[in-house]
Amino acid sequence: MKKSSVAFVAGTALASLLAFSAQAQNIAIVNGVAVPQSRADALTAQVAKSGRQITPEIEGKIKEEVVAREIFVQEAMKQGMNTTADYKEQLEMAKQGILIRDLFTEFEKKNPVTDEEIKAEYDKFVQAQGGAGAKEYHVRHILVEKEADAKDIIAKLKKGAKFDDIAKKQSKDPGSAAKGGDLGWANPAGFVKEFSDALVALKKGQTSDTPVKTQFGYHIIHIDDVREAQLPKLEDVKPQIAQQLMQRKIAQYQADLRAKAKVE
Repeated sequence: MKKSSVAFVAGTALASLLAFSAQAQNIAIVNGVAVPQSRADALTAQVAKSGRQITPEIEGKIKEEVVAREIFVQEAMKQGMNTTADYKEQLEMAKQGILIRDLFTEFEKKNPVTDEEIKAEYDKFVQAQGGAGAKEYHVRHILVEKEADAKDIIAKLKKGAKFDDIAKKQSKDPGSAAKGGDLGWANPAGFVKEFSDALVALKKGQTSDTPVKTQFGYHIIHIDDVREAQLPKLEDVKPQIAQQLMQRKIAQYQADLRAKAKVE
């Protein structure tokens, strides 16, 4: 065989190999346009992030979706939709969205929430709930508009009237009246100061003997029970605290960027 023939054969083989390699990187050729595997890979990553398992069936559907998109895009471009002002504006908005998302993703990577920050935030929460050894109360109350009505109810209770029955008939609190005034277990810190102060002064089984005035009206408070505060453990709330702290960091980062920007 002549050298020229050998060279031709080798060149043909190389061209075929390159064509096969290129074909392997694509999932399809649609109207002469190659659809790269990278598109399917990107869509697969999105599906995986949603928590779905990537099975052969899902992979097949992803391939079908990517091919269908190429078909529809080609038709849209054929009709000139990619030249409209609306398309260009939406494309610019999409680009901005991707860049902004990547900006904050990179910020999170470079500024992770530390275990020390999480512990400090948890300690603040515990302190706000009254600290270690804090109490929580199973509370009932009756809310009325006038002090005279509250005093009249207290008098009836002292004579043996049932707290639950009066609450259902006369309490103005829509959230607890139907339940006999029951507010469930609560930490005093969750109430307005006047209510909280009166609450902690009572013991299990006691009812306030004078009306408690707040911005909502006049309350008669009864304590069903008292127990040690059931605060969540650090390990149980660590993910939520970390998320909240990161949101704060991002908010501060956004504020700093706006403050430094020159807007005319």
